[in-house]
Amino acid sequence: MKRIHLAVFLLLALAAAASAAVTNPVHVEQGLISGIAGKNPDVRVYRGIPFAAPPVGDLRWKAPQPPASWQDVRAAAEEPHACWQTQYPAAASLYQAKLPPLSEDCLYLNVWTTAKSAKDRLPVMVWIHGGGFTRGSGTGTAYDGEILARKGVVLVTMNYRLGVFGFFAHPGLTQESGHHASGNYGLLDQIAALQWVQKNIAAFGGDPKRVTIFGESAGSWAVSGLMASPLAKGLFQRSIGESGGQFADMDTLTVAEKAGEKLAATMKADQGSASDAVKALRAIAAEELLKATDHDTVRAIVDGFVLPQSVANIFAAGKQSDVPLLIGSNADEGTSLAPQAANLTAAIYISGARMRYGKLADAFLALYPGESDEQAVKSFYAAYRDQAFGWEMRTWARMQTKAGHQPVYLYYFTRPAPGPLGRRFGAFHALEIAYVFGNFPWPFPWEEADHKLSDTITGYWTNFAKTGDPNGEGLPRWPVYSASTDQVLELGDKIAVRSETNKAGLDFYDNYFQSLKSQQQQSVSGGSHAK
Repeated sequence: MKRIHLAVFLLLALAAAASAAVTNPVHVEQGLISGIAGKNPDVRVYRGIPFAAPPVGDLRWKAPQPPASWQDVRAAAEEPHACWQTQYPAAASLYQAKLPPLSEDCLYLNVWTTAKSAKDRLPVMVWIHGGGFTRGSGTGTAYDGEILARKGVVLVTMNYRLGVFGFFAHPGLTQESGHHASGNYGLLDQIAALQWVQKNIAAFGGDPKRVTIFGESAGSWAVSGLMASPLAKGLFQRSIGESGGQFADMDTLTVAEKAGEKLAATMKADQGSASDAVKALRAIAAEELLKATDHDTVRAIVDGFVLPQSVANIFAAGKQSDVPLLIGSNADEGTSLAPQAANLTAAIYISGARMRYGKLADAFLALYPGESDEQAVKSFYAAYRDQAFGWEMRTWARMQTKAGHQPVYLYYFTRPAPGPLGRRFGAFHALEIAYVFGNFPWPFPWEEADHKLSDTITGYWTNFAKTGDPNGEGLPRWPVYSASTDQVLELGDKIAVRSETNKAGLDFYDNYFQSLKSQQQQSVSGGSHAK
């Protein structure tokens, strides 16, 4: 009898090992790779797959090149390097996280799959991390893809060049590019990763014709930019954006090139021709360049190639990728991004509002009053939320609805983090990621309600990846967005449809951004008449 039990045990163990399918290498364009079993034996994980050549030496500030092939089976078990960045302060930020070693050799992606064979053709979700285009990576606890993979998708995360390495323009780079463009290397990396997915994801059981791109904060900026870019057309069939868009004014290539020339002068690399300057800049150590450009955020630009026009203008002309869209933002976006504002006084707040909004200051203060210090703090965070996030997401939804033919779904995340930090920060920026991935990386006293909400959100997100519609059995109905009803789905302690969320503030920012645009047009017109 003991022998029978032992035999049964061995058979079960072998079956579990086989279900992880880690013994058979996967064939990608460059060679064979072997992955490892996930925490759940049904999941296979492949980490550190190169999707482009290391952008080092003469390849710094060039479009990503194809990765080299390899002969033996490549073990895809280790986290790849993170791209060069200044990390968040260890004790001063909710976003501080342990990263792999930093390197310019960082263009790698990771795959999670439950597919048993290449014939499974599961929908694919490609995650683009946030961090202001200056921080973050596609690895780590927060973005572990096991839970989403177990919901029936192939999950991909990627790295892309950050900061000065990913978003730097200079006349010498523009001249050598072949497209008369420079500055959007981070977006080109993301496009290269999506091209890799098209060529290789079927080997992991994924369907290259059902690819969803999704990202948060700067990752969501990227999603809006990829929808606008002609270079990304056909590389994805659905889009999800969480708390970030690029629908305000964008810098032009000319403006970005001037900033690049200024950096070259600062680094004493401006001797000789523009190409000489680029050569000198490429010879500077990564650490030195990083120290000289320690910005919290950088932005994509209108370079004439990746983005021929601004994202807003491309959407207005209906030239974006017309795909189903799921987007939204959080109720307390600014609390963790500007924690110092908790000490704001009414006098400073009102003075700043009048300085910034000018003729519109009275209208602003009527919506966001500051009659006491406490009220000023509350109004500051409400305005921060509405201007930097709510307005971007509603504008995105409305522009896609007006110029496109595919459905849009808009959400508003309201569940505060549990515990003391939740009372302080509320539903802060990026909190929804814990629910989207189901990993809960922050050391909060998570509750059963959090796990239940996560199960609902992962259901919506993966349904959307499968069909272009987040609705499904057992989930509250999520209506398609229209500007006339202005409906969003609240995701929080209650899941319910609500209309005209923060409407007065978002309408104010419609007027504010339109006034800025009119002023710029008048300035340009006045300058041309003066000539």
